[in-house]
Amino acid sequence: MGTKLKFNNIRKHFFGVTALDGVSFEIEEKHTVGLIGENGAGKSTLMNILGGVLLPDDGDMSLDGEAYLPSNPRDAARMGVAFIHQELNLFTNLSIAENIYINSFPNLNKTPLIDKKKMNDSLKSLLKSLDLNYSPSTTVENLAPGERQLVEIAKALHSDAYLIIFDEPTTSLTARETEKLFTILKQLRSEGRTIIYISHILSEVKHITDNVIVLRDGKVTGSSETGSIEIPEMISRMVGRESDNLFPERSSKPNNSPILEVKGLSQPGIIGEVDFSVHEGEVLGVFGLMGSGRTEMARMLFGVDSYRSGSISIDGNPLPRNSPRSCIERGMAFVTEDRREEGLLMNVAITENIGLVSLPDYCRNLVKWVDAKRMNEEAGIIGDSLKLKASDIRRQPAMSLSGGNQQKVVIGKWLMKKPRLLIMDEPTRGIDVGAKYEVYSIMDRLAAENSGILFISSEIEELIGIADRIVVMSQGELVKVFEKKDFDVTALMAAAFREAVA
Repeated sequence: MGTKLKFNNIRKHFFGVTALDGVSFEIEEKHTVGLIGENGAGKSTLMNILGGVLLPDDGDMSLDGEAYLPSNPRDAARMGVAFIHQELNLFTNLSIAENIYINSFPNLNKTPLIDKKKMNDSLKSLLKSLDLNYSPSTTVENLAPGERQLVEIAKALHSDAYLIIFDEPTTSLTARETEKLFTILKQLRSEGRTIIYISHILSEVKHITDNVIVLRDGKVTGSSETGSIEIPEMISRMVGRESDNLFPERSSKPNNSPILEVKGLSQPGIIGEVDFSVHEGEVLGVFGLMGSGRTEMARMLFGVDSYRSGSISIDGNPLPRNSPRSCIERGMAFVTEDRREEGLLMNVAITENIGLVSLPDYCRNLVKWVDAKRMNEEAGIIGDSLKLKASDIRRQPAMSLSGGNQQKVVIGKWLMKKPRLLIMDEPTRGIDVGAKYEVYSIMDRLAAENSGILFISSEIEELIGIADRIVVMSQGELVKVFEKKDFDVTALMAAAFREAVA
């Protein structure tokens, strides 16, 4: 078991944009290798070629000295390569066993019927080895995100994969689930498997890998043993510059005029009696552990989900409980945490996505006829201001962009409306340090224009780096408010765990 992988001069283009520009490097067998780089650096493209999703325009690959060029993911799987994507490829309405056997159901006594007993019996020891303590017949929709990821790993091991690609595997995991994943990765390596680990969380890369490969603009800019490279140097190789300051200097300070006022917001079993305000020019951070009610509260504020009691006011005017449309009309905007499912029309052009919320503003007179020329021009200006990496934003679909550039499009569609209040739920999740800096700069610019921002994040460091105040939620309650002078990682975590909150 184990394999040596070699990339030789791999090239790939999309819509006239170079995604990979002569990538060459080797990965030794039985190693865990970190693949890092900014969004758009070429990481996912390279792994999609390795996993049989894409074909290279030029160059070649080899496994154990043999030519390797899979034409589809099934080819790759037959050759021992498995790709565990950031968006897990599971059928949530099927059982664990059915997902694992999805391409190779065993038949019952040479009939067309599926031998479910054989499937379930064959997987018990595999699931136990991954500490996934469920019956193989358990439906996947009943599993937590970390447990679903273990099902994906079980699929890879069941297919006898000896090279496994993990793409941003901890994005939706709790700290405990992340540690469990790391234990399993170490176990897989000890069994002789080769692992490629893609992540924007560089501390994870430092902790779990043997070697680090850095990509920038489709080229390899570094290859090192993990022990010989520190995180600041990783960042420098990724972005092509020193990164002494990860956050922009705030160009303004908030004033005392409240934009958003929330009083007694409550929905039994979800949140209870939440009170807070967001002022002009303020970035108000919201921190809390998974299940604290942060996202649920944001969805209530924007009219997506209902609440039983309480009041929400914008600039002193009560907001009726109705719909996101009325919230938009009052100057609210909402960047959801799931950009692919809720933030974008993936098959639609970039400019059309940017102009989506503002469509009524471009209708000519009383006739519902969109002035597409003017909308595209103004969407293009927004795209330029966000430094979107795209060849033709009027024709290129959102799905063709990297994760960081997709997030810029989501933010851009709200900037077109010049929001009074912008709610941002995990806006930097799954994007690189360069794209994060640009998101922080957008926040600062909006705050300087006297907009208010409600910034929800699981990363304490970025809240401390950009917020003016931080509120901490726990078990559906707002348990403490921190002024900037009191920001402290330990104190914030203690409040989230409801320890020494007073």
